[in-house]
Amino acid sequence: MTQRALITGIGGFAAGYLAAHLFDCGDAVLGTDFEMRHDRRGTLFWDLSLPEGPSPETVRAIREFSPTVIYHLAAVSIPADCGLDEPTAAAIAVNVEGTRRVVELAASLPSRPRLLFTSSSYVYGKADPRQPVVGETAPTVPRRGYGKSKLAAERIILAAVEEGRLDAVIARSFQHTGPKQGPRMMLPEWAAQCAGFINEGGRITCRREATPETPIEVHTQNAHVDVVDVRDTVRAYRMLAEEGERGGIYNVGSGRGRRTGDILAMLLEISGTRRPVVELRGGVKYDPIADLSRIRSLGWEPEILIEETVAAVWHYWEGCGTERILQVESEGRR
Repeated sequence: MTQRALITGIGGFAAGYLAAHLFDCGDAVLGTDFEMRHDRRGTLFWDLSLPEGPSPETVRAIREFSPTVIYHLAAVSIPADCGLDEPTAAAIAVNVEGTRRVVELAASLPSRPRLLFTSSSYVYGKADPRQPVVGETAPTVPRRGYGKSKLAAERIILAAVEEGRLDAVIARSFQHTGPKQGPRMMLPEWAAQCAGFINEGGRITCRREATPETPIEVHTQNAHVDVVDVRDTVRAYRMLAEEGERGGIYNVGSGRGRRTGDILAMLLEISGTRRPVVELRGGVKYDPIADLSRIRSLGWEPEILIEETVAAVWHYWEGCGTERILQVESEGRR
């Protein structure tokens, strides 16, 4: 069935892949973003941090479009920007109150669209290394501001579903990556360094000729993470929008734990990098690993091999110029 899809935060990394996937499926797509760019057609201005909500012009355009599905991806999505222990003001304004405003918009539309909300595996908090695989009924005890803001948004959505004002599905996304992702995330940060970009204080900046002694800086090679390709992730989003249970929560990940050092080794081999590796925050870390039983029951499986993802990210950064750094750093924050 074709959709009329509204995507919040359409300028963001995953949202761009989602829009492309929806177009391939024959869906009509409209987006909102917190900044307007002349090269982005079919996009309405809506900064979710603004308490007054969308402008009358934006509301009118959305009503005329009459979405059947709203994909709510807009967020402050870099965990480091959301606070260590408690959510920052920006995380509350966008991730929590912004979600409340999206719910109110959806509930006000005559057609009552389904809402697909992209939450995060960060709501689970720290994993038990003896049993890192978590299902959707696992305790939600987030330790960081990002996870706390996402869990608060989930509760707003589920309350509206319980009240009968909203039809919604929640996707708890695990770490997803791919070409075009900004260099503040794990794999793009490494690939950018392999391509000669300089890591200064945790931020990738200009591109220079690296010497054989220039180190590749990583946090740790001993984190155990669940990493999935963004193209598989957005396939899951569309399927959940169509097939997910009303009020249901679904993990979206690879279902496999991988050591970050092993992922790095793939990248170094693919890129031909022989430079030394320096750990900035050495130590062992365990992130939750997705139990995919529930989403698998709907027929979804991750299809793209980790080796394909790593190669695609490397080739993207290998062909990047310095100007691309500034562009990816500004895209899709909300």
